[in-house]
Amino acid sequence: MSIFEYITTAVGYLRLITISDMIDIAILSYVIYKGINILQRTNAAKVAKALLLLFVVMWLSYQFNLNAINFVLSKAVELGLLALVIIFQPEIRRFLERIGSNNVYRIFRSNTPTNDLETAINETVAAYGEMSKNKVGALMVFERDTDLSNVISSGTAFQSSVTSELLKNIFFPKAPLHDGAVVVRQGKIVAAGCMLPMSESMNLSKELGMRHRAGLGMSERSDAVVAIVSEETGAISVVVHGNLRRHLSPETLGRVLRNELLPQEEVVSDKIRKRAGFFRRGRSANREKQ
Repeated sequence: MSIFEYITTAVGYLRLITISDMIDIAILSYVIYKGINILQRTNAAKVAKALLLLFVVMWLSYQFNLNAINFVLSKAVELGLLALVIIFQPEIRRFLERIGSNNVYRIFRSNTPTNDLETAINETVAAYGEMSKNKVGALMVFERDTDLSNVISSGTAFQSSVTSELLKNIFFPKAPLHDGAVVVRQGKIVAAGCMLPMSESMNLSKELGMRHRAGLGMSERSDAVVAIVSEETGAISVVVHGNLRRHLSPETLGRVLRNELLPQEEVVSDKIRKRAGFFRRGRSANREKQ
């Protein structure tokens, strides 16, 4: 078959594709993409590689007429669904928890006032800068789309704006709520002393303490942004979507929180305002020199 015939055949197949087929393929591709992301962040990646190797061996046994091996592997695959449910039980549970925690009413709810979030971020950065210098442990959870009511109910209810002094008082080593987490919802502190789920990952560094493991566990089960100060080293860390970034400066912490919590147009406009202010200060200084 010539190249022209191949192209003609391919075009003929493309003409048979409908809009429903395209939507079907797009949804399936997205599910596979998200599944690969989940596997890459957990121990399930090793199991997935083993399963892939099993299917390759099964295919080779069929090609080379290795009937005994093919029979055994075929029977193993028949029981594979139950085995997968058992093996991937932690990942499946976390996935269902994240789906179940997303409230539909949030779609119709008014957005969080940007000023409250900006204030909360600025006050958090100021408090974390001081607590980092003094090696005071801290753990804050910024709620996004995933509802954290179950976590909030485990702590002491609050209804307060985020201020640097309040955060330092909450996380003061002898304060009754310093061991738990502070939860921020829509730019306001709604609970302190909250208990977070621990990460079930077996690949964590031994250097990570209970705050980091709790922060990772919270991030694995929700889309929340978690900010941590290590009590041992004073290092600042942020966890987003199960990814831990350590040894951040207060300025970097502020940038990460703004990028994750504020609408992108607000972040861009804030940068433009800062640059405009810089240029205005520069022109004023030049006039004074003249």
